[in-house]
Amino acid sequence: MSLPPVNPPNGLALDIESDVNLKPYNTFGLPATARRLVRIRSEADVRRVVDHPELGLAPKFVLGGGSNLVLTKDVEAVVLKIEIPGIRLLEERRDAWILEVGAGVPWHEAVAWSIAQGYPGLENLALIPGTTGAAPVQNIGAYGIELKDRLDSVEVVDLITGRKAVLPAEVCAFGYRDSVFKQTGFGGLAGKSVITKVRLRLPKPWQPSLGYLDLERKMAETGITAPDAKQIFDWVCAIRRAKLPDPAVIGNAGSFFKNPVVTEEQCRDIIGRDPHIVHYPMPDGTVKLAAGWLIDACGWKGKTVGGAAVYEKQALVLVNKGEARGAEVVTLARAIQESVYGRFGIRLEPEPVVI
Repeated sequence: MSLPPVNPPNGLALDIESDVNLKPYNTFGLPATARRLVRIRSEADVRRVVDHPELGLAPKFVLGGGSNLVLTKDVEAVVLKIEIPGIRLLEERRDAWILEVGAGVPWHEAVAWSIAQGYPGLENLALIPGTTGAAPVQNIGAYGIELKDRLDSVEVVDLITGRKAVLPAEVCAFGYRDSVFKQTGFGGLAGKSVITKVRLRLPKPWQPSLGYLDLERKMAETGITAPDAKQIFDWVCAIRRAKLPDPAVIGNAGSFFKNPVVTEEQCRDIIGRDPHIVHYPMPDGTVKLAAGWLIDACGWKGKTVGGAAVYEKQALVLVNKGEARGAEVVTLARAIQESVYGRFGIRLEPEPVVI
């Protein structure tokens, strides 16, 4: 059901709906209802929400592609469904291309567009689900590249004042699958602002990032030792499709747990007990462990709780086998955490937001 349009002074109406089924709007396909949902198709729409006599002071929940979300209950906050379009080359500098992408553009669409237009640099991040506006929130990353490595700035609108600001990458407090947009409390912007545009900086000259085992295998298989950006893009798409289920076919939120980071000493201790553990030394001297390997080693592939299951081909992915509910996904995730902690002494941290 839709509420009557609210006409602000400029005559443009907000698109407000009530009692909206959110199952189509989260890639896990979990049931939940949004009491009120507003479709945000422009920066001006955010300001209209802020100025709205009823919605302005209500709690807000920002929803992009719903690819990093586990819904366990109905959403009482006003859901802002981000659908801002647009992608363009904003500026070509001597040392970089600057692309500007609307927050509602699917991330993979932005990556594919940039490669097709001859602007390399995002190819390692191909086929990551979700919208472009959500990419900085999670600081998405894959195959040696993180969003922070390619971000110039983000345009945001404050949900209290309605004011626009442009935040450069250095103030976004990026961490591993973290940013100021995900953080609550003092200084955090979660629930306080909406990303409306993302500006990406693609460095010149382009340098490929090929340090991951899967990409090294592709080079060995094909005999291509100096791939261009389009070749890497194709490889990454093929690798991800082989490992990860398509959310359109089987509900999931991609990688469910973060890869844990441990000290060299902790890693040596684990290698002493499990010499085959997959691990990646980091520049700061720490070591990143493959969460999927840890889960698989504990025997979780294919295990189920109700309609939720661990994907048979990749233990890092939890899936909806049919009519799963959010509570079943959470129960399964907690059981996996306890199992991995019991064997390795490592507490896995979920990537998705649970509400």
